[in-house]
Formats: sequence, C-alpha cells, structure tokens
Amino acid sequence: MGVVFEKNWLDQHLPSLPLWQQNAFKDFSLMIADEANTFPCIPARTGFLSNQLRFSFIGDPRELQSAKALATCLKEYGYCARSAGKYTSHAIFFETPKDMLENYEVEDYRALFWTLLNNVTAFDEKEWPREIPSDPSVHTWEFCFDGEPYFVFCATPAHQLRKSRHFSTLLMAFQPRWVFEDINDTTVLGQKLKRLIRKRIDLYDAIPGHPDLKWYGQKDNYEWKQYFLSDDEGHSPTTCPFLKGKSSINLSKREK
Repeated sequence: MGVVFEKNWLDQHLPSLPLWQQNAFKDFSLMIADEANTFPCIPARTGFLSNQLRFSFIGDPRELQSAKALATCLKEYGYCARSAGKYTSHAIFFETPKDMLENYEVEDYRALFWTLLNNVTAFDEKEWPREIPSDPSVHTWEFCFDGEPYFVFCATPAHQLRKSRHFSTLLMAFQPRWVFEDINDTTVLGQKLKRLIRKRIDLYDAIPGHPDLKWYGQKDNYEWKQYFLSDDEGHSPTTCPFLKGKSSINLSKREK
C-alpha cells in the first residue's frame, strides 16, 4: 500500500483506517462536497467529485519524522499527479492531538506550517527548478519539491472567521503549478472562476476576502502570502519565513 490514496479507494476502505484518519476524510468530504455547493474553491470540488484529488495522512506535525513523511508523500504524488487529471491536488491531513487543538492559535499554526515547509526541503533530492526563483521576495517564486512547483494551501482548527481556511485538523494541500495553465487572469475560464470564487468567499467567510489573494505572476503578488492567510481582514508577514534547505529541528510550540 502506498502513502497516497484516491478518493474512490478511501470511500471503499475507510473503516480499515485509524479513527482520526476516518474522521479527517469524512470532515473533508462534508466540507468540499456539501449539497448546497457552497465551498468557494470550485476546481477543488470538481477534482474531489471526479476522483482527481489525492490524499495522505501524516502523524503529529510537530515531529521531525512528519516532515520526512511529507517528503515521501509529495514524491509519490509527483509520480501520479499528471495522470490524475487537470483538477488534481494533494490534500494532506496531519494528526492534530488534543493539546494542539486546545492551545494552538492561528499564529502558532502559521509558524508550524513554515517550519514543516522548511524541514521538508532537507529531504528533497532534486535541485530547485531553474525556471523558479529560489528567493520568495521575487514575484514569480513558488514552493518546489522534487523538481515540481506547487501552490500550497493551509487550513487549521484555529481559523474561525475565515471559514474557508478552517478545518478539523491541520490540513495542507499542494496544487501543481501546471494545473493553472488554463486557469489564470489571461484566460476566459480563469477570469470567470475568479469572479465566482471571490463571490463564494464573500458568502462563505465572516470577513472579506484577503487582499493577498491575487494571480501568480502579477508583480504585486507574492504566492507565499497566500499559502497561509490570517484570520483577520488583512494581516500578513512582511518577509517570507521560508529558508530553502535550512531545517528547523524544533517543531514544538513553547509551553505557555
């Protein structure tokens, strides 16, 4: 058995998985495929219903072993992504223990998210793609692993106002850059989806859409700011916490 699962396989074999994994997948299914069809990301819903999304389950995100497991999952996903379909993405659920659920705030999850991305690069066996800048301050930067550029999405249990970034466990989704070839500001489809998604976000969240939500390649856009959005109307860090290849061994939040 691999570490990357299809929706159809999970639908049939879910009872064989640990309870937290069963609950995470059920929560995801209810969120993205609700009958009211209100979840803002239309491509993600389409990918889920058409069995194009792929899923992985990883343990406590504070452990360095989880960064290694994430690297293994991303590498396996890279092998199958292009055969999955044009609406594919890789959703990864992290086991989020009770102490995290009770004590972690949005900024704690933000720090943990960037620590995971930093640590996973230590297990990357390929060179950074030449066509993608390695400096996040360049507007065409994107996170890369195993030679593949990805847009990264993060949702946490601590997000409340920004419901589109709330999930019952720590959730990270990796979308290959190539899925956006037909979905961008220069295509009719991209322009239409942008209008629909922004409209849905306004209805779905308790606060307006975040000002950092822009198109890849725009000179005033920085992809890393969109990976992890604040739970307010506009806060974002001034510098990117990504330190390519420099792992942060201590993943644990300090005791309050």
